[in-house]
Amino acid sequence: MAKKKTLAKTNAIRLVEQKKIPYIEHEYEWSEDHVGALEVAEQLNQNKSQIFKTLVTTGNKTGPVVAVIPGNQELDLKKLAKASGNKKIEMLHLKDLEATTGYIRGGCSPIGMKKLFPTYIDATANEFDAIIISAGRRGLQMELAPKGIQALTNAQFKDLLL
Repeated sequence: MAKKKTLAKTNAIRLVEQKKIPYIEHEYEWSEDHVGALEVAEQLNQNKSQIFKTLVTTGNKTGPVVAVIPGNQELDLKKLAKASGNKKIEMLHLKDLEATTGYIRGGCSPIGMKKLFPTYIDATANEFDAIIISAGRRGLQMELAPKGIQALTNAQFKDLLL
């Protein structure tokens, strides 16, 4: 009898399990016209303030810098530049995302990137016992404590919002 085919674990899930950090997987329907965190919150029946997105930027001094912010908010590039020791910071070009991180748009997790980049989590994450971030694949999220994400990414909590 053939075994049921299961999707391979992502780097993010492997790392979380390896460090024995408790997490919950959430799957949802993903499509090319997917609109983001608010749609994910609706599909998962979760608080929209707990769904965080991963944004990859590039600083003039440090190179890639990762920001994890609430999906219903906007990143303040000036605040991120200051927090990361850069004079100027801009969004990483989409064409460079996979080569830089190992992840594609819509499936970029702050955990398990090709390299450990400077990572900053918006301080509002600490208002929750757990937040929901990408698990490294489109249609797959993971819910875990902000301190767990910090432990895996050496992240700092900073005010990053406009």
